[in-house]
Amino acid sequence: MRNRKRQKCQINYLDLIPERASGLGWREEPNEGIVLEVENTGVFHTIAQKVFHKPRFTMVHLDEQGTFLWPLIDGKRTVTELAALQKEKFGEAVEPLYPRIVKYFQIMESYHFIRFINKSE
Repeated sequence: MRNRKRQKCQINYLDLIPERASGLGWREEPNEGIVLEVENTGVFHTIAQKVFHKPRFTMVHLDEQGTFLWPLIDGKRTVTELAALQKEKFGEAVEPLYPRIVKYFQIMESYHFIRFINKSE
């Protein structure tokens, strides 16, 4: 058997432009920061809501750095520009800056909280 290497698509996340998901609700709480309101849709969620009295919305509380970044995600700034603003605000507390911010945006994209405007699929 031959070993075949999988070819991974190399994406430079620092050049991507994030945009918040259009259907996602959010609000700023005075002592908690930004709270994202994710609607639980689909057949199984509907059954769980009626039978088990599960909530219609799930609340996702962002940490201090996520609360700072969320309002800045406007579909115009790149991840590099957002990282520079975060570095300016938090200083050494965000180090290692670029791996952390890339991971943050990967997680946000995986949950469909954001999308990248200039990312080729």
